Amino acid sequence: MRQVIANLEASKIREIANAGMGRKDVLAFWFGESDEVTPGVIRRAAIESLESGETFYSQNCGLPELRESLAQYMGESHPTAGVDAGRIVVTSGGVSALMLAVQALVDAGDEVVIVTPVWPNLVAQPTIMGAQVRCVPLRPQGGAWGLDLPALLGAITARTKLLIVNAPNNPTGWTLTRDEQQKILAHCRSTGTWILADEVYEKLYYEPTPHGCAPSFLDVAAPDDRLLVAHSFSKSFLMTGWRLGWLVLPEALVDAMGKLIEFNTSCASVFTQRAALAALAYRKEITPRVVEHFKTCRDTLVPLLAAVPGVQVAAAHGGMYAFFRLEGFEDSMTVAKRLVAEAGLGLAPGDAFAPEAQGWLRWCFASKDPSRLVEGVRRLRAWLELQRAL
Repeated sequence: MRQVIANLEASKIREIANAGMGRKDVLAFWFGESDEVTPGVIRRAAIESLESGETFYSQNCGLPELRESLAQYMGESHPTAGVDAGRIVVTSGGVSALMLAVQALVDAGDEVVIVTPVWPNLVAQPTIMGAQVRCVPLRPQGGAWGLDLPALLGAITARTKLLIVNAPNNPTGWTLTRDEQQKILAHCRSTGTWILADEVYEKLYYEPTPHGCAPSFLDVAAPDDRLLVAHSFSKSFLMTGWRLGWLVLPEALVDAMGKLIEFNTSCASVFTQRAALAALAYRKEITPRVVEHFKTCRDTLVPLLAAVPGVQVAAAHGGMYAFFRLEGFEDSMTVAKRLVAEAGLGLAPGDAFAPEAQGWLRWCFASKDPSRLVEGVRRLRAWLELQRAL
């Protein structure tokens, strides 16, 4: 086995989840997914596809009709971006989209810059390819995190092959501004650096915008810029288990990306692509309801957390997480394990996302029943009061 693979750190989020899975008394908020099932119209489309016998391979880059539908969908959100079907490839999940992008661009020894804290897979993927990874941390101010833009631009040089940035961000909820995106893109043009933008949370954005999504690099880039944007059906369509995503990329890269898909997964399954077509057909009914409900969940959870003594937290502009600090508890992994064992509360440890997030915890607030969030805060408060009484 390659030593870099043997040295990969196992997911700390999974470690916490494994400690509590199967326990009915644990309120689980550790994974980045809602506990609400996929809408029926999407599930029925998959069932109909299977019953009609669509159990065979499809095109490497996805069904042509799905790529066309995705182009229309992207055009609604980013009307100036010039995204047509010829710039889209369908992938077996958002994580596959990200890994394919890294495989396509990164050689062993290349320098990759990543904005952290971030979902650990984004750091692991270039590491697997043998890259030299440099992390540029966001900075916390109170309960909110922000970008030190001069520090990021200073870290990106002509030696930097790829910049990876996730915004809206998992776990912090931080989101890039349009001005920041323009400055980053201009700098990367000057250094010849590719940008991989993980924008899977773009629809889970709670500030008013003309097209109902967070700012995107697609809005400021030209079609032939060195930019790949990863998306997923998981979050805004409640389809985490379906494993379907897509990449928007320069058209010149599509044929090569099709070859990579062939050598990784061959193609996404047809029945999941049929489900995706149904999701897109009903997007105006599904996604706005999901976003409004998640906003209600956020606005339920964050004020309750903020009222707990010793908690630092701010409402996220985007995403599906409350990322908060517990004063006096610096080892977030130990705290997360104890919360599962002693309070029946399952949260993700901050140090799963970056060393600078030690002492922080991530709470996925995408709950079908917001009363679960209320009960979770009650358990957290009671546990903290007990620790301080000891």
